[in-house]
Amino acid sequence: MTRIAVITGAGTGIGAACARALAPDCTRLVLLGRRLEKLDAVAAELRTDSLIVDTRSVDVTDVDAVQGFADWATKELVAVDVLVNNAGSPQPKITGGLEQVASVWESTWRANALSAVLMTEALKPLLRRPGGRVVTIGSFAAEMGTGSPAYASAKGALETYAVSLMRELGPEGITANIVSPGYTAGTELLEGRMTPERHDRLVNGISARRAGTPEEIASAVAYLSSDLAGFINGRVLTANGGTYLPG
Repeated sequence: MTRIAVITGAGTGIGAACARALAPDCTRLVLLGRRLEKLDAVAAELRTDSLIVDTRSVDVTDVDAVQGFADWATKELVAVDVLVNNAGSPQPKITGGLEQVASVWESTWRANALSAVLMTEALKPLLRRPGGRVVTIGSFAAEMGTGSPAYASAKGALETYAVSLMRELGPEGITANIVSPGYTAGTELLEGRMTPERHDRLVNGISARRAGTPEEIASAVAYLSSDLAGFINGRVLTANGGTYLPG
């Protein structure tokens, strides 16, 4: 039986780790991102005689680009068994007035919330019935309200969207869940933004006393993508090493 997974933001970090985690149980992977050279490097690592790996440069914040990919998928794919919405970006700093506030919030929401909505809605007709899985990467920032407010609220909106998908698609045998990472090293989201002082402050609030890894987040995605998780729907699976507020 064919098993096809589509992964956004698959060139680095958590997205690439998800591709590696899902590869053993798939017959075809479709890796999406803006930088084709990063995607091709992951694909070259994973391709085998029994696994087809496609790479496509797609800006998942752009309606026409997402529609173009959906048109390709409709022609080329039998169905989509797993959709992993991983693409996203950090919130830029706000240093100006209300115009910049509006601009930053709009771009951050588009990158981190609307991107997942566009891809999910575009591929909704292709999701396997029954058995389709939608897994979206959220953030523990949505629960704690820490860090960047536009980013945290965008990730929080994804949790509500997953519940809406559960209500709509659950009767057709499709699940939609969120994996909510805490502080995870080795991602471009934090590249150049993590000072030693901030790192120490964060790990001191984690019972594991370390950052997570992309592979650990991907293992949660793989579980929610599997048949074992067929009765889990509209939920948030937090993977944060036991993060707490000191005191």
